[in-house]
Amino acid sequence: MTSPFTCGLDAVLFVMGGKWKPLIVYNLAQGTLRYAELRRAVGRVSDKVLAQQLKELIADGIVARRDFGEIPPRVEYSLTPFGKSLAQALVQLCEWGAQHTDALAGIVERRARAE
Repeated sequence: MTSPFTCGLDAVLFVMGGKWKPLIVYNLAQGTLRYAELRRAVGRVSDKVLAQQLKELIADGIVARRDFGEIPPRVEYSLTPFGKSLAQALVQLCEWGAQHTDALAGIVERRARAE
């Protein structure tokens, strides 16, 4: 079977595409979180988008959802072993971003002025 991807990065971007999925995986790499905790950790994401991104990550086998079947609802999210391996791959990207924060902030400012 021929791969539908041009390279490994193409495959990762297919699964992790979008602004919020990498942040969800990063925060869950720190440990299991309930929905409200995850939403606070991720930041400015809307409930609708967070719920959709979580559904996709669960369907892709990256995130596990544990529903305790209680009222009020109690649900926890964590990374699967597959998701943990993905989180390990994101570590270098996080380190690069931390090392280049000033340059990246300049890019954000330049783009904002151009709009």
